Amino acid sequence: MIKTISGRITGIKTQEIVLDIGGIGVGVYLPTPILQTQKIGEPIFLYTSLIVREDSLTLYGFEKEDERDIFELLLGVSGVGPRIGLAILSILNPDAIRRGVLQNQPEIFRQVPGIGKKTAQKILLHLEDRVEAIEGLETVIGISDKDTEVLEALVALGYSVVEAQTAVQSIPRDAPPDVETRLTLALAYFS
Repeated sequence: MIKTISGRITGIKTQEIVLDIGGIGVGVYLPTPILQTQKIGEPIFLYTSLIVREDSLTLYGFEKEDERDIFELLLGVSGVGPRIGLAILSILNPDAIRRGVLQNQPEIFRQVPGIGKKTAQKILLHLEDRVEAIEGLETVIGISDKDTEVLEALVALGYSVVEAQTAVQSIPRDAPPDVETRLTLALAYFS
């Protein structure tokens, strides 16, 4: 298994980057938020998961080991393949996934394109005993009243609920608590 990889980015495609590793170009699929921040010529280090199929070897990369571990847990769910697992991690961070599982909230997973009611329930059932509770998880990832206002403002501006939630999640934890500043930071996510 290939658990980590590092190299220089030589190409960026719709869902993957090409890494130069000793003269060999290796394609690595990334979650959208990570992919959008990459630039050709930059070095990168990724935690990876190699998926072996009869007709292909596909490498999926993540900035954090925790993201890779959640991805691999998601692959154990009936009906969730690598493409859906990557889509989940493109919209939800690992803490949001844990919160959804620990609080039995299938609607969190239904925000992801390609996941319906049954698959969301399967994810909850599969992960409920495999995801550990993290002390203080609610305060770290719970959406505050102010962030709820930011979310509502973004939706009123025409962004989808999923886009708005992703933008709210991108607000730094040490950001000022006032709604105006948080809204400005969330809007900066889209530029």
